[in-house]
Amino acid sequence: MSGIREEDYQVIKEGKATVLAPKEDKVFYNPIQQFNRDLSVMGIRSWLKLYQQGKEGSRDLKKKRKLNDESVESPAYIRILEALSATGLRALRYGHEIPQVEKVIANDLLGEAVNSINRNIEYNELQEKVEGNLGDAIKYMSTVKEKFHVIDLDPYGTATPFIDLALQAIKEDGMLLVTCTDAGVLAGSGYPEKCFALYGGNNFGNTFMGNEMNHEVGLRLILGTIAREAAKYKKTIEPMLSLSIDFYFRLFIRVKTSPIEVKNLASKTMITYHCSGCGQNKNQYLGRKQDKKYQTAKKITIGENCEYCQSYFNIAGPMWGDKIQNEAFIKQVLQEDIDEEVYKTRERIRGMLTLALEELEEPFYFNLNQLSSFMKAPPMPINDFAKAVGDLGYQVSLTHAKKNCIKTDAPWDQILKINQAWLKLSNEKLIIEYREKVAEMDGDKRDKLQEKINRLEANPISNPNLTPGMIGYKILANINWSASELQKINFKTANATSDKISQLRKVKMLRFQENPTKNWGPKSKPSQ
Repeated sequence: MSGIREEDYQVIKEGKATVLAPKEDKVFYNPIQQFNRDLSVMGIRSWLKLYQQGKEGSRDLKKKRKLNDESVESPAYIRILEALSATGLRALRYGHEIPQVEKVIANDLLGEAVNSINRNIEYNELQEKVEGNLGDAIKYMSTVKEKFHVIDLDPYGTATPFIDLALQAIKEDGMLLVTCTDAGVLAGSGYPEKCFALYGGNNFGNTFMGNEMNHEVGLRLILGTIAREAAKYKKTIEPMLSLSIDFYFRLFIRVKTSPIEVKNLASKTMITYHCSGCGQNKNQYLGRKQDKKYQTAKKITIGENCEYCQSYFNIAGPMWGDKIQNEAFIKQVLQEDIDEEVYKTRERIRGMLTLALEELEEPFYFNLNQLSSFMKAPPMPINDFAKAVGDLGYQVSLTHAKKNCIKTDAPWDQILKINQAWLKLSNEKLIIEYREKVAEMDGDKRDKLQEKINRLEANPISNPNLTPGMIGYKILANINWSASELQKINFKTANATSDKISQLRKVKMLRFQENPTKNWGPKSKPSQ
């Protein structure tokens, strides 16, 4: 390339693109985000196949053929906007790797970034497809004359300032890709005022169970924000893939105009009463639809305090209360025929999306170890929990977001019942273990251990380590099933529910990112 000397730059190769980045690293580049970029390419390719099968996509393609040579079976006509482009690496990869791309606009506010983008466009010989643009993303989207099929928002921090104009600049049935890296706001407990200001709602806060669950709340808060913004323009959203990944959230959302569907927004929006103690959740939807009529929501019964542990409720939301994954889309992404030498994170994509595909639609997941800890009982294996839940006629699934966390459609009282049965079973095993030890002892030690055996035999649904202020103690005081009732809980017999979980856990998949470098994560914001 004229005037470009490779030795003056960092040469970064990713996917089918090569980027020459300044050695002084003034332009924001994060190698850990290759997973995000690989997934984005695969997601757009999958959306394109579904788009071309639909009415809007077929019409769009026919129109392009008429304007050009109708003999061309697959003309280039897809327009993509990467609104906050930085190095331009993502835009370059879209130019190289997305079929039928006509134009990719790589926009950035920093002159240094756009200089880098233009240099890399030339270096990759993509002048006909990719175009750098210097400008404010919000102003640029407000002035575009031709809408985009795909708009990718991947800012430093929150994407909320860009949502409104992105929804106006996207074509019918287009794909909106959104990244939010402010997980500390969306899923943390230190900034409730900022979370509400940006996303119009709050998460579960700093509670024992809620700290894990907040990652799904974060996804639902983002979706709720986008859905409300879209409704102003008679548009609706369809979440195709919603992921909590490492330190950020990534969402793939289809946008279409449908005044009728907009009417369902209230019945797809909820607030959640979250118990600050045992973690029980009660979802209050903000609208109702009965016999094609839309009605004001009726308040659910929650009581002043949790009926199981007497703790107070935190109020989370408003947030998206409908599906957050699309089965057909995820299956299409998993079926994408790609070169694994090019897409280095393919195995992790396969693992995470397989879990997302299998997730129950129920909100929310919870940590099984935390549940066991209420009773000071040993951790309950996921397979044993799945056997018990399945035997009661309910379902259970893993989640892509957190290790050792599960989703189930079982009511909370049945979950606590299983937890108490696990305490009873653990105590019965402990009695056997103690009896073997006491036979070999004498003196005071023998007498003390015998006292423990006697205490557990007298009340196998108890734990001497529980004190009146503890959640487990309160649960046992408020809802204590008989030993005969708990005996019916079956942790041993496999069933369809447990078999499904067992088979999924046996599949060797890279699901969660290992720390690849020291101090990895969100990089510093690029310098002006």
